Amino acid sequence: MVNATPDTLHRLMKHAMDSGRARTAEEAAALMGGYRLRVIFEAPRDPLAQAALLTCVNLASRIFLGGVSVEGELDVPQLTPQPLPAVLRDAVRELGAESGPVGIDTPTITIGAAGPRGRLSRFHVRTAVAGWRGGVLPIDADIQIAPGEAMPLAAMLAGALAVSEAFEFVSTGNGMAGRVPVGLSLWLPGADWLANDVEPRLQYLPARLWLIGLGHLGQAYLWALGLLPYADSAALELVLQDDDEITGSTPSTSILSTATMEGERKTRAMSSWAERRGFCTRMHERLFDAAYRRQPQEPSVALCGLDNAEGRRALDLAGFDFVVEAGLGRDYRNFQTIRLHTLPARRAAIEIWPDRTTSAPPVEQNPAYQDLLNSGKLDQCGMTLLAGKAVGAPFVGSVAACLAVAEVLRLLAGGAIDELIDLDLRAVGHIEVVAQGRDFSAMNPGYTLAS
Repeated sequence: MVNATPDTLHRLMKHAMDSGRARTAEEAAALMGGYRLRVIFEAPRDPLAQAALLTCVNLASRIFLGGVSVEGELDVPQLTPQPLPAVLRDAVRELGAESGPVGIDTPTITIGAAGPRGRLSRFHVRTAVAGWRGGVLPIDADIQIAPGEAMPLAAMLAGALAVSEAFEFVSTGNGMAGRVPVGLSLWLPGADWLANDVEPRLQYLPARLWLIGLGHLGQAYLWALGLLPYADSAALELVLQDDDEITGSTPSTSILSTATMEGERKTRAMSSWAERRGFCTRMHERLFDAAYRRQPQEPSVALCGLDNAEGRRALDLAGFDFVVEAGLGRDYRNFQTIRLHTLPARRAAIEIWPDRTTSAPPVEQNPAYQDLLNSGKLDQCGMTLLAGKAVGAPFVGSVAACLAVAEVLRLLAGGAIDELIDLDLRAVGHIEVVAQGRDFSAMNPGYTLAS
């Protein structure tokens, strides 16, 4: 029996229940239990290909509950700076993948392929990474990404987009998923990601950051920071702020959470992870609101991963010099959408997030919810609480994290800053980007060097 409570239900099982695809929680679990994925790894000694692989496996194992199988040479050193086992096979296993045969027509992602390959299934894509650009191509398409010295977030982006496309295919049957190029430039979002944007070499990395919220988005920010090539990891000082605990549902959306962490405070679990990575941390276990004020000695740049408008309205009151905020869609219709803001902006935070109630689709009358109520698995209060929980998928937060951390990296590199990015992962090519109206060139956010 599925433990379908507000704090335990997998957030994509909720998607199946809310959309009406599943008439019971058990049907939703069976649906996701049928999702399988094969990953073929062709570049065992390439650190960036490994970054794409580990991101892909970490995300996919939370979604493809029927199993994620990795094929390729894995008995090699694990070359990313993430706090994972020293042998790649062990790292892949720790993140939830397995080895072994796969069924006929299992959706397939190939990582590290230098060019087109024969199609092994209806859904078969290959990752493409260069410069600040990452994405996926149909496995058999004779398309190449323009060359450039790749940086790790481009690899993370490619892995996340590959999982996004694979989930679209298995969950909707969309025949176009995996059949067209899908990607983004982190140097010039909205530009042609297959073309060379004359991106700079990654030289400067943030030395001081404040992370507000350590759930879906906050943990994706940490994974992204963990991939960056710090010459001295201890040079990064992180303030980690959250007042919540990890619950049974958290691992379904949050890339650094596991079932063994249930009941732990997010600040402490994430601080432990960050310090294993070599970063220095401080914890604030307090709600972020309009009363909060940054002290002068604390980081002046913040990455915000809050999921409530009240906290967002306070972002330009706390004394930060630069804030990157990412918001994700919450219901089954829009959970694949991303809206990113940087602050200060032309509008105050209170104008961007006015104090009004947003409408969500009514789902309590859906068969799956009525079954929970009628069977006594939930009372009316529990059903209402569950209906109000957000739908979410970890690949959405990971794409958002790539875009958000890239804003900070571009700030350090003297690149253009975006005030707004609007993106739907079901139509990545229709990204909307609005340039920042403020000049941040005189700002000194603190930086350290890449290796």
